[in-house]
Amino acid sequence: MEKNGKPLKHRLRDGETAFGIWCVIPSASVINLIASAGFDFVIVDLEHGPASFETAEDMIRAAQSEGVAAIVRLNQVNEEQILKSLDIGADGVLTAHVSDRRDAEAAVTLAKYHPLGKRGFSPYTRAGVYSGGDIIKHAEQQNERTIAGVLVEGKEGIDNLPQIVKTPNLDLVYIGAYDLSQAMGMPGEVAHPKVKEAMENAMRTIREAGLAAGGYVAKTEEDIRWMLNLGMQFITYLTDCALFHRACENAVNKFRSASDLLRR
Repeated sequence: MEKNGKPLKHRLRDGETAFGIWCVIPSASVINLIASAGFDFVIVDLEHGPASFETAEDMIRAAQSEGVAAIVRLNQVNEEQILKSLDIGADGVLTAHVSDRRDAEAAVTLAKYHPLGKRGFSPYTRAGVYSGGDIIKHAEQQNERTIAGVLVEGKEGIDNLPQIVKTPNLDLVYIGAYDLSQAMGMPGEVAHPKVKEAMENAMRTIREAGLAAGGYVAKTEEDIRWMLNLGMQFITYLTDCALFHRACENAVNKFRSASDLLRR
């Protein structure tokens, strides 16, 4: 059961803000540690991370055991990947490299059961509690609580955003700032005024369509305030490996500083 007994999808729909982290380390233990710290969601990154679906299932279970939602990030609109992600119990999918409404509609259709889509049906999965049970209820619950999200990264996707946000039953649109900066000829310069302006315009388009908006990767408190001021609801903070590297580097620097003081 998620925090307050309220699925992440419902929290976003009700205008609440959620704070999460990207997870590329293929470890249920790491996810469990992160989830216990109080985040609202984790993103199991199967595009840039090396985890298999078998490992991803354990990672999802580890997050949900702490009442934290688990979203799976996929590298393309692919029926098998979307189906497996939801069958192993993910709270939603975030499908990358969506560049037009046709891509977005395909992603949503594959994530939803009839009558909203054509997700392959089997209740004999973790999502279906393995038993078959009440098949109609299972389909209704999955359609109601799972998030169908898309990740728009390139200039073509930004140009087509006004049409993408009109996709029926789409819940979340996430703007990939790093890929966007690259597409704009400023790779990695996510704080560049032109990139930030493009992000601001995209957030406005998404919010005006009544969808939850996500994007960027917050590194500082100032980043988070900027994202909140944009009306962003789905806010991500670094990646697990970057967070741990930062903590370890800080510890090493403290040790070296103390050692230098002793040598003086």
